[in-house]
Amino acid sequence: MVRRIIEIDQEKCNGCGACAAACHEGAIGMVGGKATLLRDDYCDGLGDCLPTCPTGAITFVEREAAAYDEAAVQANKANAQKNSAPKAAPAGCPGSMARAMHPDAAPAAPASAGPISRLGQWPIQIKLLPVEAPFYQGAKLLIAADCTAFSRADFHERFMRGRITLIGCPKLDEGDYAEKLTEILRRNDIREVTIVRMEVPCCGGLQRAAETALRQSGKFIPWQVVTLGRDGNILD
Repeated sequence: MVRRIIEIDQEKCNGCGACAAACHEGAIGMVGGKATLLRDDYCDGLGDCLPTCPTGAITFVEREAAAYDEAAVQANKANAQKNSAPKAAPAGCPGSMARAMHPDAAPAAPASAGPISRLGQWPIQIKLLPVEAPFYQGAKLLIAADCTAFSRADFHERFMRGRITLIGCPKLDEGDYAEKLTEILRRNDIREVTIVRMEVPCCGGLQRAAETALRQSGKFIPWQVVTLGRDGNILD
């Protein structure tokens, strides 16, 4: 059938991920750092994604496309939620097992030993973290773009100390973080959230996912955004 459906200009797309976060049907995903229409039948043609695109890469077109399939969309959402549940580490891969650390309770290291790691748990990648874990209870969350830790020598002390750290890059990871972050906030007793991002546009996808999760969690959780320049200076 011929119907209205979105089209994404790959040349204009800057990989920020805003459209993927805005698409409630899951029709848009990040592939190779670019927004991509994953399936025609997931797109309802209403265009919630259009106003979120900062570069005007998304437009409507009339073309031959599969009809919108609401049942398939709901099934995909249910499957995504199921896959976001905590899973046991695969056999032979103990490194992905979730565990808490207690860096602030450790004795002070001699000055000659250098700075102390303030990592409070493992794993730290948003894609690998479980949605429920003891280390979330009563925790302050740090949701950070993975580049941020390399921009400041004091990142552990300034941002990670006393927080549970979640890192990701919306330009490199496929999919959207909003749904998983929503479940983490909804299912656990989170005290506050700090979002740390770089000034580059693609980091906006991480910020928007976190803000979406805060809204959808149904909770009032204090939060703040810290933006770092490429030189590591705090911009706001």
